[in-house]
Amino acid sequence: MSQSEPQAEPMVDEFDTVAWWTAAAVAELGDDHALPAACRGSGSPAALDWLARSMGLEPGVRLLDSGAGVGGPAEYAARNHEARPTLAEPMEGACRAARRLFGRPVAVADGLALPFPDEAFDAAWSLGVLCTIDDKRAYLEELRRAVVPGGAVGLLVYTRAVESLPDQPEGNSFPTRAELLDDLRATGLDVVEETLLADVPGTPDDWEQAATEVEDVVRRDHQDDERWQRAQSQQETIVGLIRDELVVGVLVSCRRGDSAATR
Repeated sequence: MSQSEPQAEPMVDEFDTVAWWTAAAVAELGDDHALPAACRGSGSPAALDWLARSMGLEPGVRLLDSGAGVGGPAEYAARNHEARPTLAEPMEGACRAARRLFGRPVAVADGLALPFPDEAFDAAWSLGVLCTIDDKRAYLEELRRAVVPGGAVGLLVYTRAVESLPDQPEGNSFPTRAELLDDLRATGLDVVEETLLADVPGTPDDWEQAATEVEDVVRRDHQDDERWQRAQSQQETIVGLIRDELVVGVLVSCRRGDSAATR
């Protein structure tokens, strides 16, 4: 979500307040819970590996994670693919949590106006964020601007599989797959490879258990707080849409093309 767009209360609750509570729960349970909890909702290890492979991430690659949340996927890329990640995230609570959990460079930054020079990164990814942005082309243009010519851009996008949804989560605007491809084409991002999130292996049982234990501690300490209740309701709505295949996760690997982006 961008700071320059109105921030729906459930989005602030989930990605700011609950993010910080998550870091506190990890501190109670132990560091072995950090990575599973911080990757929750951003794809399984297999999905992150699929993106890393398709994007051609190599040791030492300068990787931007835009909309990085509490930093799980960026940390996974660092540990498993030897990337050098920089995190950009508009929510201060999530940034504080990411610093506490992993200590990677993180900027409180609007994804529509990244505070980095042109071509500052070899690659960039953004996971589960595009559906929270109204001006999707402007967001994609910023990702394109931030990477070198020919640089890789990876996305996890939740797309709408029907004309209209029975429940519309506040602060979300899910594109269709066709709309996503149009936006990528219009912003000079050439699709290299794509796959459905459902077609890669899911989260391992030990990761799922660790993440659930963190959520249980957060629930124990904050379930009477209306901010937790709003975030939980939002999460349950989105999970239900995915379960019913009304919203479908798509992994997309792109390259920055030669042509200039157009609006």
